[in-house]
Amino acid sequence: MEEVKPLDINLSEDVAEGNYSNLAIISHSTSEFILDFAAMLPGLQKAMVKSRIILTPEHAKRLLLSLQDNIAKYEANFGAIRIPQQGPNFSRGGKA
Repeated sequence: MEEVKPLDINLSEDVAEGNYSNLAIISHSTSEFILDFAAMLPGLQKAMVKSRIILTPEHAKRLLLSLQDNIAKYEANFGAIRIPQQGPNFSRGGKA
């Protein structure tokens, strides 16, 4: 069995700053998943997409599994993440 070597990942300063997002719009085709991350300001019905990530279906599934694992670890340390029932529901129509 081959030894797994750690990845050498570089992070530029502008990417390290990150982008704030409070809205994700997810769509897909047979060959890719598209994740648009946007920022929506209170009281406005317009959102600006700050970042778009395009993934293969396999990598989208790996991202899902990794998020589930990390959320479980977070909740084990800090308690359940509560999602308020009020406000718009973006879980339909490709929006999450």
